[in-house]
Amino acid sequence: TGWGVGGIEAESVMLGQPMSMVLPPVVGFKLDGKLGPGVTATDLVLTVVKMLRQKGVVGKFVEFHGPGCKELPLADRATIANMAPEYGATMGYFPVDCVTLDYLRLTGRDEAKVSMIESYLRESGMFVDYTKPQPAIDYSDTMSLDIGTVEPCVSGPKRPHDQVPTRLMKSDWHSCLSAPVGFKGYGLAPEKLSASSHLEYEGKSYTLKHGSLVIAAITSCTNTSNPSVMLGAGLVAKKALDLGLSVAPYIKTSLAPGSEVVTKYLNQSGLQQSLDDLGFSTVGYGCTTCIGNSGNLQSEGVEEAVTSGDLVAAAVLSGNRNFEGRVHALTRANYLASPPLVVAYALAGTVDIDFETEPLGIGSNGNPVFLRDVWPTTQEVEEVVKASVQPQMFRDTYATVATNNPMWNELQTATGSQYMWEASSTYIHDPPFFKGITSAPPGGKSIKDAYCLLNFGDSITTDHISPAGSIAKDSPAAAFLTERGIARKDFNSYGSRRGNDEVMARGTFANTRIVNKFMKGNVGPQTVHVPTGSPDFIYNVAKLYMDAGQPTIILAGAEYGSGSS
Repeated sequence: TGWGVGGIEAESVMLGQPMSMVLPPVVGFKLDGKLGPGVTATDLVLTVVKMLRQKGVVGKFVEFHGPGCKELPLADRATIANMAPEYGATMGYFPVDCVTLDYLRLTGRDEAKVSMIESYLRESGMFVDYTKPQPAIDYSDTMSLDIGTVEPCVSGPKRPHDQVPTRLMKSDWHSCLSAPVGFKGYGLAPEKLSASSHLEYEGKSYTLKHGSLVIAAITSCTNTSNPSVMLGAGLVAKKALDLGLSVAPYIKTSLAPGSEVVTKYLNQSGLQQSLDDLGFSTVGYGCTTCIGNSGNLQSEGVEEAVTSGDLVAAAVLSGNRNFEGRVHALTRANYLASPPLVVAYALAGTVDIDFETEPLGIGSNGNPVFLRDVWPTTQEVEEVVKASVQPQMFRDTYATVATNNPMWNELQTATGSQYMWEASSTYIHDPPFFKGITSAPPGGKSIKDAYCLLNFGDSITTDHISPAGSIAKDSPAAAFLTERGIARKDFNSYGSRRGNDEVMARGTFANTRIVNKFMKGNVGPQTVHVPTGSPDFIYNVAKLYMDAGQPTIILAGAEYGSGSS
């Protein structure tokens, strides 16, 4: 069994340092039943994330088992397992069964290899056959879920485990607007609840309000590699177009598949054209909006409309993470949803909607069009998956994965066993960590008369500690890059510059939505220099303490360091 570790741990092991860990407890999560009509794998995983966060599985393994597993395609299982960082577990996994073997065949694996894997797992007692009685397993703890009770849902507006059924979305949204500032609140005064802004875009007039969508992204590795939800999104798009619906052009829409195979089966089904026509064209493969690579909003006019009205604008994405400040600095509300629901919310143009009673829009015949009018049946999705997803697509794609990117292959690189540092590079910098290092560790130092650098509450995530998203124009990192001749349009993101310790030191705690109690309600990456009482960027204050030889501490609450930025 293998599982992911953090980048710091991985680098330590690469440098020959041992990484010790306690043998983790294993939570057995029993699944029964099967998903109901119109319910997606994303709905299931968001429900599971909420349950496991409530349970508390940090530092634990979660093994999903039970008769409900056989009803889940492997892509659905992968969607659940991939969100282990969001529910806090070290890893989540499913036992190998016939569904796993069928997936290996579907994705073009050699039959002899599949047979060898099955034989080995059966012989070692690790293969599960759900047609036979299952042995009792002594788990450290247990949980259970009837999959049939799962309903369509989203998660947000600030954390992936704050799940909201879509039938309650409108009331939950209004509650969030007026609730005290927190994970489920924006603290708006009554007179601010009806705020709006006028927007002129491409010759048309629009009114933006709290909850208006400005980003709709079909993104994230596992959700966009799951044929049922991807083709389901395509079916929603096709049905909407047939009825005369469209997405407002000021909403930034995008599609970032997890694999080129997705493009192949979307094209095979004919549904890629429908997604294109609604604005969900392929922008690339890999991490985009989910990790903060959303770029600017559709225009400066949109940004001005959001800021001038002090609006709580929204993003809906099929990603894994929606921590504050991650998706975009101007989308204070960010909801995780299945790819079909991303399309639905984009059509509606707002998260302030009750899909049961309010239409997505008005069709070409003048009649209201509801979500139920464009939502595909389970049978429709299964039929298009069966007709469109073919093993040869996987073989063709991965046979050329190392050669089909000429831009990458044509890059000129140096030879030799050691990396040649470029002093002028603002992406990769020779780090100071090994300068002056001694063969014997220097030992610990006492912390005396320390000042408190930061005073946090609960749920300070890795996105707050080391953000991966865009570099704010007035930040210390921006100043550093500007001094070296880098134009603002070329700042790129913290994630892209992680190889430069100078940038990342300035980017630590640089999340634009971070809340430091020292700042008395002001949100952003600033703190108070206690000896002088002066506020400044966190990096600048930390540097003052360091230059003066004064030690510092950080106070933080529960779930400090959760997430996987």
